[in-house]
Amino acid sequence: MVRYTLFIGSKNWSSWSLRPWLAMKMAHIPFEEVLVRLRTPETKARILSNSPSGKIPALRIEGEGSSRIVWDSIAICETIAERHPEASLWPKDPALRAEARSISAEMHAGFVELRKTLSMDIAARHPTPALSDAVQAEVARVTAIWISVLERELHGGFLFGDFTIADAFYAPVVTRFETYGVHLPARLQAYAQRILALPPMRAWQAGAKAEAAEAQSN
Repeated sequence: MVRYTLFIGSKNWSSWSLRPWLAMKMAHIPFEEVLVRLRTPETKARILSNSPSGKIPALRIEGEGSSRIVWDSIAICETIAERHPEASLWPKDPALRAEARSISAEMHAGFVELRKTLSMDIAARHPTPALSDAVQAEVARVTAIWISVLERELHGGFLFGDFTIADAFYAPVVTRFETYGVHLPARLQAYAQRILALPPMRAWQAGAKAEAAEAQSN
C-alpha cells in the first residue's frame, strides 16, 4: 500500500502548491496534506526538514519498501500521472498530450512579470493595477493559449476536454485574474469560472480565506 504525503505552503499565497494538490484531488488520489505556514520564523526550517530543495510543494511517497521525496510542482504532477495512468492526467492523444505538456512547462518556467505584479492573494480583492507592457504581454500570452486550445471545443469544457495537469497549472492564474479584476473575454471568463467552481478549488479558497481571517485576528 502506497502512502502519499503532500507538503504545501499557505493556501492564500502558494500557487506552486495549488497545482499538484488540485491535480491529485481531481484525480481522486488519496493523500495526507501537511501545511507549512509561509512567512514565519519557522518556515525555512520546516520546509528543509521535508524538502531537499528548501522549497515546497514536496511529495513523500512511502511504501513498496521505500520512502522518497519528489519536489517541484511539475515533477510531482508528472510522477503522479506516471504512477496513476488510470487518472488520465494528461490527454490520451499524443499530439494533445505534447501540447498540454508544452503549455504547462511554459507556465512553470515563465510569466515572471505577471507573477510579480499580480501576486497570488486568493482571499483579497484588489483594484486592477496599472500593468506594464511586459505584464500586458504575458496576460495576452495566457489568453492566447487558452483561446487556442478552447477553440477546439473538446467535450468536457477544460483546456483539453477533461481536466488535466494543464488546467492545474493555470488554476493559480485564474485566481490572480479574479483577485485583481483582470478583464477576460466571455468565453475565457466562463472557463475561469469553471475552474473556480470545482469542489477542490472551492475547498482551497475556503482554506485561503480562513488563513487570512486568522492572520487578521492575530
